[in-house]
Amino acid sequence: MALSFSLAWIAVTLANAPSGSAAPPSLTTADSVDFATDVAPILESHCLNCHNDVDRSGDLSLTTATALFDSGAISADLGTTSRLIEMITPIDGSAEMPQDAPPLSQAQIDVLSRWISGGAVWPDDVTLAQPSVSDLEWWSLRPIEAPRIDESERVHPIDVLIDAKLNANGLRPVGTADPTTLVRRLHYDLTGLPPTTAEIHTFLDDAKTDPESAFITRVDRLLASPRFGEKWGQRWLDVARYAETHGYDKDKPRTNAWPYRDYVIRSFNDDKPYWRFVQEQVAGDALFPGEPDGIIGLGFLAAGPWDFIGHTEVGEGKLDGRIAKHLDRDEMVSAVFNVFMSTTVQCAQCHHHKFDPIRADDYYRLHAVFAGIDRADRVYAGLSPEQEHQRRQLIEQIAALEKQQSEIQSERDRVIGEPTRALDRRIEELMQKHGVEQSVAFGYHSQIEHRQIVSVPDTPKWVQLDLGEPRSIALIRLTPAFDNYNAIGAGFGFPLRYRIEVSNDEQFADASVRCVFDASSEDQPNPKFEQIVAETSGPAFRFLRVTATKLSPRSGDFIFALGEIEALDSQSGENVALHATVTSLDSIEAKPRWSVSNLTDGIAYRRVEGESAITKLIQLQRDRARIVRNLDTARFESRLTKITQSLSDLRTQQNQFPVGAKVYAAATHFDVQGKFKPTEGKPRPIHLLHRGDLQSPLERVDPGLPVLWNPKSPSACAAKDANETDSRACLARYLTAHDNPLVWRSIANRLWQWVFGQPLVSTPNDFGRMGTLPTHPELLDYLATRLRDDPRQSIKAIVRLMVTSEAYRRASFADAHNVAIDSNNTLLWRFNRRRLTAEEFRDSLLSISGVLRLDDRGGPSFQDFVIEKPQHSPHYEYHLHDPDDPKSHRRSIYRFVVRSQPQPMMTTLDCADPSISVPQRDESTTALQALTQWNHRLTEAMSKQFATRLTSTSPSNTTDQQIDLACQWMWGRHPSDDERTMLRALMQTHGEATLARVMFNTSQFIYVE
Repeated sequence: MALSFSLAWIAVTLANAPSGSAAPPSLTTADSVDFATDVAPILESHCLNCHNDVDRSGDLSLTTATALFDSGAISADLGTTSRLIEMITPIDGSAEMPQDAPPLSQAQIDVLSRWISGGAVWPDDVTLAQPSVSDLEWWSLRPIEAPRIDESERVHPIDVLIDAKLNANGLRPVGTADPTTLVRRLHYDLTGLPPTTAEIHTFLDDAKTDPESAFITRVDRLLASPRFGEKWGQRWLDVARYAETHGYDKDKPRTNAWPYRDYVIRSFNDDKPYWRFVQEQVAGDALFPGEPDGIIGLGFLAAGPWDFIGHTEVGEGKLDGRIAKHLDRDEMVSAVFNVFMSTTVQCAQCHHHKFDPIRADDYYRLHAVFAGIDRADRVYAGLSPEQEHQRRQLIEQIAALEKQQSEIQSERDRVIGEPTRALDRRIEELMQKHGVEQSVAFGYHSQIEHRQIVSVPDTPKWVQLDLGEPRSIALIRLTPAFDNYNAIGAGFGFPLRYRIEVSNDEQFADASVRCVFDASSEDQPNPKFEQIVAETSGPAFRFLRVTATKLSPRSGDFIFALGEIEALDSQSGENVALHATVTSLDSIEAKPRWSVSNLTDGIAYRRVEGESAITKLIQLQRDRARIVRNLDTARFESRLTKITQSLSDLRTQQNQFPVGAKVYAAATHFDVQGKFKPTEGKPRPIHLLHRGDLQSPLERVDPGLPVLWNPKSPSACAAKDANETDSRACLARYLTAHDNPLVWRSIANRLWQWVFGQPLVSTPNDFGRMGTLPTHPELLDYLATRLRDDPRQSIKAIVRLMVTSEAYRRASFADAHNVAIDSNNTLLWRFNRRRLTAEEFRDSLLSISGVLRLDDRGGPSFQDFVIEKPQHSPHYEYHLHDPDDPKSHRRSIYRFVVRSQPQPMMTTLDCADPSISVPQRDESTTALQALTQWNHRLTEAMSKQFATRLTSTSPSNTTDQQIDLACQWMWGRHPSDDERTMLRALMQTHGEATLARVMFNTSQFIYVE
């Protein structure tokens, strides 16, 4: 709440204040009201938000006595009437002050009235500050206290705690679920896939003799399966806000995000100790140097959305770029504390947290922890740190030279521009009048010569035309190739040195060989758009050859390319080379863009069409070239030549390094992208921001940590100006401290939620005072302690403990007595029935249809869309994807996840929003879901695949036998008589594919049980 004082009140606070007094009131008056205990709390809670030294609303600050008295708001000799009291006194339930807030209570108004009447005593040594919560007496902040359970008895510890709550509330737990239900529940909860018919039969057979042994054996087998990590990894990725695009406006792909996903899956499968799992995701590079997982784990910090425009196009030089950077750090800080600590530190961005012991300066000290990192691709394997350092140095040198090159070229163009402006205008007019639409048939492209040896550029390459018979030729024209890929443009691949020869011998070995154009003695400028014209005379010839004696350099290799060769008859002027046979030393055949046949197809990149226009253009270009030659441009060309050579040498060195495996993660060193530049490990300065406004910075802050569990918990994070990795390492150790009650309670709550479908604390990302209380605090602390004190800190051990309890094995049917007491099943008198998740539904379609590629694990994600307009703002078109494409028949966790355009079917089925941390998915039942499950192209395709599998597996079976088999695959059980009758009629009328489609939409399939 805020109390705003008007200028009128500032001028005269009290109507009866006498004139002539300037001294502050005596500090010995007003014995009945104590300022520190009675007045200050009211002013701090209701007034100081607006009337502080920064805002000074109404030109008034209530921070100190001096600030108040200097304002003239209070006089020395005080009367009994005050404008202040008038403004805070409500009339008809509302008061003029505080603005936009409930009025003060009558008791508070009385305190302020008595304080003013008594002389407004304010001790000199008292300074008011906005209030903050410091009370650590809250359930989640207290030390963990595990209940004492006698585990020597043959009673499951979870059941002891659950049943005690049930008994205390007069609830009767329902019985154990039947074996068929249990095995289906267990497979979906631990692996996310339905059990096969053979797996069900094996379990049912074993359960007949020893149900407990059969259940425990199946639990252990599923926990050891690689499919466990795929299911449980998806749960972690939900809270980690994982996706493979940046989000925001352009939403560009992150091609190296997937190693973090694989790291999560591998960590769950390997049962990595939880402390290590946490630390790797915050400071793995600092705490575990040289280990790939120490870098890959940092994909957690980078997993959230990232503003491409704000970082790469705007940059930190502008306010919008600094805002983007601030929001980037906020996203990291929020993710770390929401996910690992179930604490909403982000609420302290504009003011102290209203409910939890987190001050604004705590929040900005956490910003300082992450002030040295950004999100970018970084190498985690294949390059040593020394090699990566050397490679980055080369990249920096190349970037500096390219910038210098661009500046020189701009200056040269400025010098050339004035004398050539008139010619350039005439060339432009000619192009507008006679310009042509360009073809994708670019021309001829030789094989690539890589830079293994120094003499590579001098490797000769040739291309040759057969005119069919000797012809008398007046002109030979070479048109340079034009490639619009990556803005290469005109003159692509044109040789530095070359010659044109003619002969009547195909091998160019007899006396008829003669050179008609020789440009092989020195390097030639690239002709760009200009055609090379060679005038010929002498005897007729049949063969024409262009030989490149020094190839065109590129980054790391050399090539020879031409757009078109023309030979104009000396009599008719006709191009007799049109469609002539072309041979070459070698070529790249990549039609329609590149082929030897393109060289004589009459199609080339030419700026104008028509012989007259071409002749005029050539003349204008020659006139322009002559002017340029007469200008003093040598100083530019010599410098550009040296830079070109230096760039070539540096790129050769760069290409000698192995590529290295990369992951999109938190990084301090990376390649410059536009205005997005690495910090090189030097943290950015971080200031406390007034109301979170970057334009209102206060004092600079150092890295630090909030005191959240006891006054002795660490607060300082690292020494001032320490390496940024030290700060993150400090944070990682803080998170996993043995006495940190939040981190262990948080993960225990999540594990319970992922097994039982509902958390013990229904706000998994918020254990603060705005969150909910635990339904079973003793059980939560028992699980937290068991995980924390386990030397292996085994997630699988806790999951095994949960699923082997009687609470997990209960049936899910309702009981009228219990419903009347606990209709939401908060106390777990039955097991919660649930739908298949979006991933489980899709994976089950593929699995039951027989096309799921279970062994295709890890690596780059499959894309169930087609990308359009990838250069700018990609469009992810799901409707263009072929659902029968085997590349997409992998588990859903390996799907390429897009932020701006999520997969429509998955979204409809309550898939997590990857732009935020999703601790608990919605579970809805809507008409749109029914329409999607019936009409989606994947359902249609898998129904046909199922039909093929059904008919090929049992070709000699009767209809009833096929229906029985279909029900076992789909539902894990045999059909009832009524179900068989309905399904038989359906299949006989509409076929196996329709049968599958209907069964895919039954509750028996869509729900786990």
